Amino acid sequence: MTLLANETHSFEPSLLGGLLSDDTFWPSQPQNVGETGLSESFIEALVLKTVLIAGTVSGRSISDRTGLAFRVIEPLMDVLRTRKLLSHVRPAAFNDYYYSLTEAGQQRAQTHMQNCSYVGPAPVPLADYVLSVEAQAAGLDPIDRDQLQQALSRISYQDDLLDQLGPAINSNTGLFLFGPPGNGKTTIARCLTQCLGQEIWIPHAIMDDGNLIKLQDDAFHRPAPISEAGSDSSSGNILKTQEWDKRWLRIQRPTVVVGGELVMENLEVRHDPRSNICEAPLQMKSNCGCLLIDDFGRQRIAPEELLNRWIVPLENSCDYLTLPTGKKIQIPFEQLIIFSTNLDPDELVDEAFLRRVPYKIFVGDPTEDEFRALMNEVSEKLGFPSTPEASEHLFRYYKETERPLRRCHPRDLMTQVANFCRYRKMPMTVRPEYLDQACRSYFSQL
Repeated sequence: MTLLANETHSFEPSLLGGLLSDDTFWPSQPQNVGETGLSESFIEALVLKTVLIAGTVSGRSISDRTGLAFRVIEPLMDVLRTRKLLSHVRPAAFNDYYYSLTEAGQQRAQTHMQNCSYVGPAPVPLADYVLSVEAQAAGLDPIDRDQLQQALSRISYQDDLLDQLGPAINSNTGLFLFGPPGNGKTTIARCLTQCLGQEIWIPHAIMDDGNLIKLQDDAFHRPAPISEAGSDSSSGNILKTQEWDKRWLRIQRPTVVVGGELVMENLEVRHDPRSNICEAPLQMKSNCGCLLIDDFGRQRIAPEELLNRWIVPLENSCDYLTLPTGKKIQIPFEQLIIFSTNLDPDELVDEAFLRRVPYKIFVGDPTEDEFRALMNEVSEKLGFPSTPEASEHLFRYYKETERPLRRCHPRDLMTQVANFCRYRKMPMTVRPEYLDQACRSYFSQL
């Protein structure tokens, strides 16, 4: 197992050798201010703003809120007391105290809040974030057919799709999923993230050149429990799971999904001048995971404009962002990027753009046997008795109307039948007239 090691930063994964076999990166806890990569003045400002928001709060609670070890911030709080910005209110457990702001401290905290209103876990330096992405990047370990089958085990697909998806995932570049609507392209894309590994570490926020970039996003980042670390009594190494840098969050590999609402501003650092906080772009939030552009071609920006923005990242696995100060920074572009569309890629962009997305995978309609299997599975989940003739009745309808089969139809049609039975307070049964009514409603048949 290759573990990240960097002498100039606060990561010491060598401490974990042989203990955490799934981790290629582990953020070890800083022992002093120097190891945080932050200035004393920034940490002091964050402490004052934290106390301003919390009111009377213990030192260890400040440590929890800022994500900095108590041994790191305790000397700084002593300095703030000496400067009469903090004061002791009463003793707390474990040689701690409850703190509150003095009048001068409140004024100073308000000034800091006007300069930057961020309050929360302290940021990590940009260089540390870059190292973490490089260590945890998806695609470092190629997947095999068994892993892909497991990831897609909950959905229906045609078997030949596996041999097309597998190489595309191992390339860790980009792929088009195209084909008629309703056949599970978006669902397939969401499932593919499971092939990329399990949990990763991300910082709550990043600091570079005085710019604070908020990375953690509840919409895309799902917290993951930290596995219990074992102990190796023979070597004398005992690792406590509590010992990690609390500025970092353990999450499931992210799947960032955007559709027609995507605009170019979502791909750049967004700065709020009132709070002086920057928001990370979508490609940063999806690093080490999957970025799905759903309904590609229907965004409010032209497909050529979107792909123009990503020509360099797709080829070089890095992106360049501009901070509010005008500084350009380089960040990793390490995710599986998937373009899902109902349109033919050849009709959306020219050959030069398609070359940057080397895999184009067609997701076609289900066969009749697959449709029957889907009907049986959906019926069982909804509580219907086994009714094989329901599929045959629908096949006749599809042939009469020359309507193609779609994988979403069994779920949607049978749900309408179930809703009708509940409305009429009837047993959950499938009758031809119920299916006909569901088809008239669902397909807008006159």
